[in-house]
Amino acid sequence: MASISKIPSSAKDEDLEEEIEHFDDFTLASSWERFISEIEAVCRQWLADGTKNLLKNGAISVNIYEDLYKVKTDLKYAMKSYCMEYYFGTHNDVGRGKGNDWSCALHDLQLSFGVNEFLVIAPQSASGVVLDGPEASKLLSAVAIALSNCSCLWPAFVPVHVPSRKAYIGIQNMGTLYTRRFEADRIGSQVPLKLMHLEGLYELFVSKFAFSNMDLSMHLFQVNLKMNLTYRTVPYDEDFDVQEPEGGITEAGGSPKSKHHNRKPWDDDCPWSEWYSAEDPVKGFELLTIWSEKAIESSLEMAELENASPLEAEKWSISPCVSEILSADSDGKRIGFASQLQLLIDALHMSLETQFVEDFVSVEHSRPENLKSTAIIPPPTVLDRVLKDLFYEVEAAQPDFAEGDHKNSRTIKGAPLESLFGQFCLHALWVGDCNIRAIAAFWIEFVREVRWCWEESQPLPRMPANGVIDLTTCLINQKLHMLAICMDRKHQFNQKGPKADENGVFLSARIKADTEVQSVISSQDGDAQASCWECDSLSTPDQDPASHISSFEHSGAVKLGDPEHSACIRRGSAGVVGSMMLLKSYQNMHAPFTRDSPLMTEDMHEERLQAIEALGDSSRFSAQLEKDILSSDMSAFKAANPDAVFEDFIRWHSPRDWENDDNMEKGVSQINAVVESTYDWPPRGKLSERMSEHGNLWRKIWNEAPPLPASEQKPLLDPNQEGEKVLHYLETLRPYQLLEQMVSTAFRATADTLNKTSFGGLKQMTTRIEQLYLTMSTTLRCLQTNSLFVDAEDIKDLKRLCTTFAHVENLITLAASLHRKFMQAPRLSESIFNDYDNFHVPKLGTVSIGRDVKKVFNNEQEVRQGEREVIASMFTPPTANQSWRKVLSMGNLLNGHEPVSREIIFTKRDHLCENYYVGHAPRGYQQEFETYRMYVCGTSNDLGVALAVTSCD
Repeated sequence: MASISKIPSSAKDEDLEEEIEHFDDFTLASSWERFISEIEAVCRQWLADGTKNLLKNGAISVNIYEDLYKVKTDLKYAMKSYCMEYYFGTHNDVGRGKGNDWSCALHDLQLSFGVNEFLVIAPQSASGVVLDGPEASKLLSAVAIALSNCSCLWPAFVPVHVPSRKAYIGIQNMGTLYTRRFEADRIGSQVPLKLMHLEGLYELFVSKFAFSNMDLSMHLFQVNLKMNLTYRTVPYDEDFDVQEPEGGITEAGGSPKSKHHNRKPWDDDCPWSEWYSAEDPVKGFELLTIWSEKAIESSLEMAELENASPLEAEKWSISPCVSEILSADSDGKRIGFASQLQLLIDALHMSLETQFVEDFVSVEHSRPENLKSTAIIPPPTVLDRVLKDLFYEVEAAQPDFAEGDHKNSRTIKGAPLESLFGQFCLHALWVGDCNIRAIAAFWIEFVREVRWCWEESQPLPRMPANGVIDLTTCLINQKLHMLAICMDRKHQFNQKGPKADENGVFLSARIKADTEVQSVISSQDGDAQASCWECDSLSTPDQDPASHISSFEHSGAVKLGDPEHSACIRRGSAGVVGSMMLLKSYQNMHAPFTRDSPLMTEDMHEERLQAIEALGDSSRFSAQLEKDILSSDMSAFKAANPDAVFEDFIRWHSPRDWENDDNMEKGVSQINAVVESTYDWPPRGKLSERMSEHGNLWRKIWNEAPPLPASEQKPLLDPNQEGEKVLHYLETLRPYQLLEQMVSTAFRATADTLNKTSFGGLKQMTTRIEQLYLTMSTTLRCLQTNSLFVDAEDIKDLKRLCTTFAHVENLITLAASLHRKFMQAPRLSESIFNDYDNFHVPKLGTVSIGRDVKKVFNNEQEVRQGEREVIASMFTPPTANQSWRKVLSMGNLLNGHEPVSREIIFTKRDHLCENYYVGHAPRGYQQEFETYRMYVCGTSNDLGVALAVTSCD
């Protein structure tokens, strides 16, 4: 019996009425009625929550569709379990809208029946469909009653038959007047020939509301039609006779630089093709040609429409068929720079296991326990081929390291791309499987080859033999640059002999600020030469003619005009220094040719800094460490100015240490002390306190320095000694020190290689590359701390950098492919790329991602009228040997290609007059209503049909 709660006497009448109103008697309810009540309660709850609350409470995003979410609940009836799902969007017109009937973001039920939000109730079974017809009808009736009880207008669907048929039955209560019924089914094979053509499909739709077959030929039925035809280009690798391996490695453990194909690959002219062959990320394109709604009155018009050209369609849109290899789910499957950098970081992690590189390849030492047994050493033939490419197959001209480099490339402390070590690192990525043993064997052979070049006096390839050592590069590159300079100077010495000018090409005129050397200096074949100049203009009429310079020989020696002068030979002069005059003789001061400062690498500079800290006295340290350079300058100055004294040298070399007399009528500032008037002689002034103190080291060096021009002095840089030091460094380099420099150089070199890719004016791609360089510069700083190890967090950061690098590498590959295919339509190339880039922004880690990230890229781009010819040219006429070609059975051909898919929406609208359900309606009231709708989708091999009928019953 039903229980009645006791009502207090003090309760109000309205409370009593409310209690009676909510009284439910379940004593006679059947299980089916209780099932309806459960459905009704759930629907009422969803209606009450609304869209915003459902999203807050954990509504699930339907991943492959835009702005479509669902909530679900489990129900039980007659010992069976069911799942009821409610699909909704955040906008009222989710999925459907004007001009959006063919959006790829629509759910199948939205596209088939033209609905927005809807319910789906299905059994919780392996098939997920209702196989029994009466059960499906009863299930749909229960949902319809529940929705009617809560005044809800949601359409409800039940999947039936087998899953492959995608069959549904459904119903929708549209108020007190109309009911809409739905039915969908699919033919998977043996489609009737009549239904392959538009004429037959039109007659199929008319048969749904015509009273008899006679009406088809005797009556004209006005039907509205929308059509969408999809064409797909031939895959670009369809005609490849032999498919190459993606990594392009043709020999076990070898470098992929020598590959042969039966057909030129798509990326043959791309910068990365020298190292690997990338799969074309754009397999083809899908072209959607859309005919807007038009009225059709006979099957004859449908036959004419089938013969129409796709160029007559009102709208074109194109969608790329992007390879799955670019998706985030395929990380590790694609062979490219990023995958090899991952292996190199693993080798870096392993490099701490031993102290010497040889231990990784020596059979006398046990290998590290955690080293994989599959880590093989490449065979000698492979190493020989790679070394030949590094050292012998090189152009004679020295490479321009700055050419083509990105502006942010120098922020990464590695070797330039075209340098010897930069190319070594690129080769190391592909030698073997880039394991630590293969790298160790490659490095040992590399150093042996470098030593051979040194001992045989052969130029070091890919390295400049002059210039200043770039301290922003890695130390190995600096050492190789130093070795190349030493080899060049050693070669020059061997050619000229010990009595010749050993280092003439490295002489220079020391020119201070506000100082003019009035001469024209040239260098040819390593000999410092000076052209003759007129010096009459440098003297005044009152000057002694004997002080004039009469000639300047090619050897740099000048005879003074006064033969009785104590020093009659001037050697190594580069020209007169402005109007400066010597203190003890009425002669012009000459600037000497001096030797350049000795070249130093980064570790040599660090040694000097440590010496500063050890000496402590910074004022005396400078002269002590620079004694050789200072003595060389003093000797050259004495040779160019035979009558000079120590004060003259200070005035030329260190003008700040010469203090002018304050009582001079025409005072000259201390900074510009080198510019003096020829009328004021001798110059009045004194040495600074630093230079005039007792026991000054500079004066001692001056007294000991012989008057020798720079061409006759001993070189400041001993090429033999410095070259052996470089080779010792390379041969004793610790594994970790080698690998940390290899990682930085490999990232820089691979990024510079990809940066050379031609991808048109894609600004977004340019931005991505700039961001990559900045990210690399920040992440790789952990390898520049001179520490003996990297911690686990650093390795994780480097791994994440590889992931970011892989995404940018994929984008560059896509940009290059699109640029080649849309040379005549760059707007489409840019639009497609930007869509794909925005699609992958969450995967790059720059935006937080949630559960609603789409898994498949399927954006469409509208093709403008002037771009249609470019797109049509992509559909080349099919050839007979293409396996995909079938017997043509559908119309609307595009350059011989039939549509791969055809979608049609037939609709019929009627004016429904008032009836007994709406007796209160005004007289003559009429309303146009969509009474029939049929969606047809299929090809010549399958056909799907979805019918929606609106009626008053």
